[in-house]
Amino acid sequence: MKIGIIVHSHTGNTLSVAERIRSELVEKGYDVELKRVSAENEDPKAKGPLQLQSAPDAKEFEVLLFGAPVWAFSLSTVMKAYLTQLPSLKGKKVGCFVTHMFPFAWMGGNSAMKQFKELCRKKGAEVFAEAIVNWSSKSRENDIAKATETLGKIRG
Repeated sequence: MKIGIIVHSHTGNTLSVAERIRSELVEKGYDVELKRVSAENEDPKAKGPLQLQSAPDAKEFEVLLFGAPVWAFSLSTVMKAYLTQLPSLKGKKVGCFVTHMFPFAWMGGNSAMKQFKELCRKKGAEVFAEAIVNWSSKSRENDIAKATETLGKIRG
């Protein structure tokens, strides 16, 4: 089974979670590729149209794990733009995770996750798992371990 982990990471926090998930899945014997989504201007406060610089092809993967940061209580605009431009995800199993700085998931994490799942479902994906990692929490390592475990429960 070929798994794609596709992330947008502005500061490297989301990428580090994706790398942990990738390592765990490789240890379990999965064929996993980690790819990044990026934009020409990654300033969260930037106005105007967003130009994607890197937009990985999702077609080659049977399972997709998407990761992104929370920006202004919302899913990052870069990941929103990427998911919007994707063709159909019909028949794909998808897991989503977000990273955020606020102390509670209701301070942006939950809203971003709702947007994430909605965008994936609109493309026809079956969302099988989700995780929110609070980067500023003392329990960050536990959040990452839980996200890795939750997103690693892939069934063929």
